[in-house]
Amino acid sequence: MNPAPELAPQLKLLRLSGILDSLDERNRQAIAGKMPYVDFLAALIGDEVARREQKKFSLRQRRANFRATKTLEQFDFERLPALNRTLVNDLAAGRYLGERAPILIVGPSGTGKSHLAQALGQCAIRQGVDTVFTTCAQLTASLNAARANGGYERRLAAYARVPLLIIDDFGLKPLRTPADEDLHDLVAERYETAATIVTSNLDFPEWDQAFPTNRLLAAATLDRLRHNAYCLTLDGQSFRAPRLAPTGRPRSLAKAPKSNQD
Repeated sequence: MNPAPELAPQLKLLRLSGILDSLDERNRQAIAGKMPYVDFLAALIGDEVARREQKKFSLRQRRANFRATKTLEQFDFERLPALNRTLVNDLAAGRYLGERAPILIVGPSGTGKSHLAQALGQCAIRQGVDTVFTTCAQLTASLNAARANGGYERRLAAYARVPLLIIDDFGLKPLRTPADEDLHDLVAERYETAATIVTSNLDFPEWDQAFPTNRLLAAATLDRLRHNAYCLTLDGQSFRAPRLAPTGRPRSLAKAPKSNQD
């Protein structure tokens, strides 16, 4: 007997239609294993809970806007022997989220700062924490665009409310007005209310260089970012090093044909 047609309208009314995906299989298992009614019901509810959690996880993944799927399991710690792996694993467990503390990650280009930041973001998503990933340039451009159409306060509030905001490539480009003021306003709004991860090619003492026209604003912004922050330094060779040509007799390259415009 297939119970789905009879139960489908009631399950949809109760917004439990996901149970229909596993109902037939669970029903066969219950009959074959002479499963008690309570165990059968528990299995169905467990399936529905798992389905909803996966749906929430997928939604958080889309909202996070990660560049790619970067996980801690994929991170090559062997290339960075000086990195405090114990601290990284502790951060992955999410204590900083409850503390609403910043994580500041610095290192030369190509050492894995973005990878590590996104991996910690993935860990936060698995723990049910809404996360947004953006570059510093994209963030300030978004706020400035919102100012142009009268939505600045709403956009600022949206960024301020995110439980975990990851700002990649801080200091890669100098912050000019109003970008420096916008970043300061956002950091001030999030200060001790939400966790923020920031990556930068600049060493910590050089961060004020990102604010070339307003040192006072730099001091106020960085003071809030550094307070109670967890600091990670990635010191090693770039992961993006070019591949070496194979040894042996060099092969000649075919010449490209000349165009008629040459």
